[in-house]
Amino acid sequence: MLTHDQIWSAIDALAVRQGLTASALARKAGLDPTTFNKSKRVTADGRLRWPSTESVAKCLAATETSIEDFVALLLPESEPPRRFLPVIDLAQAGTNGAFDENGAPSANSSDHIWLDSDVPAFTDEAAYVLDLSSDDLLPLYRAGERLIVSPAAVPRAGDKIILKTLSGTLHVAELSHITDTSVTLKATHAGAADHVIDMDDILWMSRIVWASQ
Repeated sequence: MLTHDQIWSAIDALAVRQGLTASALARKAGLDPTTFNKSKRVTADGRLRWPSTESVAKCLAATETSIEDFVALLLPESEPPRRFLPVIDLAQAGTNGAFDENGAPSANSSDHIWLDSDVPAFTDEAAYVLDLSSDDLLPLYRAGERLIVSPAAVPRAGDKIILKTLSGTLHVAELSHITDTSVTLKATHAGAADHVIDMDDILWMSRIVWASQ
């Protein structure tokens, strides 16, 4: 039987997966920002308040989450034994052989490059953690932050991404524009020009789905 705690916990888990607060998830879905506030989950007289089917459906559509994925969040006890995401430092991410041709951690890379993190895996089995040990990505990210990258998530304009070119260059940036022939990476510093990369020059591009900012 589905419980009140289960469905609210699943909505909270969906927000965390997207790197959002419950209020930000509601806004992303086109709902009132207070829709998922904890204060609204129980009425003043103690009755349980459930989210509407429409609000849940809008959240799934806005986050491109399938019903199957949401059910897994509803019933975590039905999931297989928990797997943890592999982790690599950005300074080592450019090492030859660290990634496969799809941008997933390479099974053939040496053990000292990819380590075990304490971050639980989710539905994208190719997802991984990127640790930042320097301030090279300021003002986008700073040293000490941790990013979760999903090769299966489809990048859209406005998303933060990691991209590798055929020449081996890694870019971590905000995706400003994407077409069938090119992507435009937003400049991180005022006065700098956006960076346009031809699709033919891209080996792979993955979406950053969460950051510990």
